[in-house]
Amino acid sequence: MYRGREGQWAFFLHRISGVALLLWLLIHTLNIASAMWGPAVSDRLMAFFHVPIFQVGLLLVTAAALYHSFNGLRIIIMDFTTWGVKYQRQLWYGVMVLCVLVAIPGLIITVPRIIHAATHGGA
Repeated sequence: MYRGREGQWAFFLHRISGVALLLWLLIHTLNIASAMWGPAVSDRLMAFFHVPIFQVGLLLVTAAALYHSFNGLRIIIMDFTTWGVKYQRQLWYGVMVLCVLVAIPGLIITVPRIIHAATHGGA
């Protein structure tokens, strides 16, 4: 039965972040493959991906990558230590704190650029 505890949230977020990364990889591969149709197609696609909504999506995918990697390390700790399962709750909160701490510098740099692009027509 679902109780909404940390372990279940960790499981759910790990799966969602994995799917997000898979979709990003697909879009990234298609973007690179667009060069086969010439520079005009590739340039139009790149311009499309620089729309502010895609930039926000890139921030979300970056957050997914951070969470997925740190939570993967948490899972490794739980699998290969005798104490990991006992402290899985604290480890998950540590994953969340690490994600926020690592994301802050990127957000400080990226968010103003997205806002500037949105308010100045992508310039």
